Amino acid sequence: MGRRLFELTAYLDRIGLAGPVRVDSTGLAIVQRAHRLAIPFENLDILLGRGIELAPDAVFDKLVTRRRGGYCFEQNGLFGQALAAMGFSTRPLMARVWFLDPPATPGRTHVILHVTLSGMPWIADAGFGGGYAPPMPLVADRIAEEANVRYRLLRDSAHGWMLERDGGDGWARQFSFTLDEVYDADIAIANHWTSTAPDSRFTNGAFLNRILPDGDVSLIDRRLTRRQPGGGAQREIANAGDYRALLADSFGIALSEDEVASLPFFA
Repeated sequence: MGRRLFELTAYLDRIGLAGPVRVDSTGLAIVQRAHRLAIPFENLDILLGRGIELAPDAVFDKLVTRRRGGYCFEQNGLFGQALAAMGFSTRPLMARVWFLDPPATPGRTHVILHVTLSGMPWIADAGFGGGYAPPMPLVADRIAEEANVRYRLLRDSAHGWMLERDGGDGWARQFSFTLDEVYDADIAIANHWTSTAPDSRFTNGAFLNRILPDGDVSLIDRRLTRRQPGGGAQREIANAGDYRALLADSFGIALSEDEVASLPFFA
């Protein structure tokens, strides 16, 4: 069976948009924000032993038809397909994640999108679980702001470009990337390591994040964190029943009782 045509109407309905947007920076920002508000970042299928399938039809079925979430390779794979269907010129870029200050140079385990608008390069990212940077032109030292958090791109002599974030505690590195051509095999290899390696953070615990209109909500294993202007709150999820209800209420994810019970922090 061949690959089906991208079902743009179904995608737009999933992210709450009435129709396609203009092919410009405003349209790009509208789609990325709507995507992040609607589709949560999550790695639960890895913990459930299902792996991560990156074929376009499989990603569409999971994130749109079955209304699940996914991590960067799934999220930006879908986002890139949708942008192309609306007329944007886009291609993937591989990135190294410096978030939380790894002790050594990390591998290229994140994917973002390069988007060309009126001949100018931009980056867009609907799949970073640790924050939400808006689409940004590839210009050094220009600051963009989203939900009271500042972002900037810097030239990096060793790693090409570096995205930094300042949420009020000073600038911190998020990820670095180059503009080198990325092939399907590059993404497949990175996805295989990220979803199977014993040292991958995604094989060692649950990581969920969803953008809210005025902040975000994250779930790391059983620890729920809500961040909003003026502060935040944390709590521990007590049992599998509460966890299942929280997945549905805060992330729109429907798992069965047996699926939740099999997660490593409840099994």
